[in-house]
Amino acid sequence: MNESPRKSGTTHFGFREVPAAEKQKLVGQVFSSVARRYDLMNDLMSLGIHRVWKRYFVATAQVKRGDRVLDLAGGTGDIALLLHERVGRDGSIVLGDINGDMLRVGRDRLTDLGRVAGLEYVQCNAEALPFPDHSFDLVTIAFGLRNVTDKDAALREMHRVLKVGGQARVLEFSEVKADWFKPLYDFHSFQVLPRLGRLFADDEDSYRYLAESIRKHPPQDELKAMMEAAGFARCGYRNLSAGIVAIHTGYKV
Repeated sequence: MNESPRKSGTTHFGFREVPAAEKQKLVGQVFSSVARRYDLMNDLMSLGIHRVWKRYFVATAQVKRGDRVLDLAGGTGDIALLLHERVGRDGSIVLGDINGDMLRVGRDRLTDLGRVAGLEYVQCNAEALPFPDHSFDLVTIAFGLRNVTDKDAALREMHRVLKVGGQARVLEFSEVKADWFKPLYDFHSFQVLPRLGRLFADDEDSYRYLAESIRKHPPQDELKAMMEAAGFARCGYRNLSAGIVAIHTGYKV
């Protein structure tokens, strides 16, 4: 298992090694750059399939009417919108994101859709959440954990703010399992995606970073072990689309 970036002093930013203290700023610049085109970015990265993944992620979550849910790295509000339908009028969703530009896009989008009641917006760092212990029935993070500098700290914080019996769910790009598919996936990631970013968003570098960040993210079994080390019980994962993404689940007992 990788040494904590806070202890080693360095971490990865894509394929570059950078001081750990600088990664948050660098990632922030990427997401401020792509905030207004974030949905387009996900469509380009996944050929539109991210919408199906997100629906499945929420549909299989342990959540019911009246629950209080924290959605970290909430971005443009895709997951929060789906969760809002599940918890109903008596429930509440906190959309948290460290990036103010992303948070504003999500807030404006959900407000325009008429989703106001039961929604809160909090700019927060997943490594140090501003919530009391045992605050949420469910904590989710979709396509955000790989951009966190200290993933172990973020997982510990997710565990801390969960109620006993609560569930944590991580949806993230992972390690492709089919050998025949890996060359095609690499070609799309490193040759096609940056060019699409330049063409559609005038931002080749950000898209290249996002492709690189996927390869640096811990693969399925390593992330499962990290969740167990953070205190979660009954940890497991389900691969989707041949392992392009995986849904990780853990519980607080």
